[in-house]
Amino acid sequence: MGAVVGTLTMQTSQRQPSRDKIDDELEMTMVCHRPEGLEQLEAQTNFTKQELQVLYRGFKNECPSGVVNEETFKHIYAQFFPHGDPSTYAHYLFNAFDTRNNGSIKFEDFVMGLSTLLRGTVRDKLEWTFHLYDINKDGFINKEEMTEIVRAIYDMMGKYTYPALKGDVPKQHVDAFFEKMDKNKDGVVTLEEFVLACQEDENMMRSMQLFENVM
Repeated sequence: MGAVVGTLTMQTSQRQPSRDKIDDELEMTMVCHRPEGLEQLEAQTNFTKQELQVLYRGFKNECPSGVVNEETFKHIYAQFFPHGDPSTYAHYLFNAFDTRNNGSIKFEDFVMGLSTLLRGTVRDKLEWTFHLYDINKDGFINKEEMTEIVRAIYDMMGKYTYPALKGDVPKQHVDAFFEKMDKNKDGVVTLEEFVLACQEDENMMRSMQLFENVM
């Protein structure tokens, strides 16, 4: 997620302070006319008013229309992973942010997800990650879904992936995870199994935090 945050905020830091103040006032007036105003977003997230202002300026820099479609989202990710192919992972991540399932991400959608990933509790972050892996949204993660996400991460990292990518590495990774997560051996992982396994296993938690860093 650092990639997206960096892209959406890097241009704002280059402006003059006086210009920032004027822009903040103008742009946040626009936010307050959205269905969810600034005060409501501040109450629903773990961001301050000032942080929301900075995030909104960056969001508008990249997305003047006020919404992000999937192609724009993929373009943003491609800038940060030039040695790999982030398109598949960006597709799944976009779907995780697109909570309305309408093919676009509004500022409200973006900051709600970002608040969870950056400021949420461990449980909040693990639940968000679970829903990312649950591609078909049936409330379970199967091996095929987890393999899809893990392979997409390896593809995105490209030649810098560690350990060096071999054809069966994603499968081995998933097999090891499932051995620990699927407590009742029914072939799928529930939310509670996922959270419990990550909380009980330090190595698994570190792996999930590593994946979180590319969000």
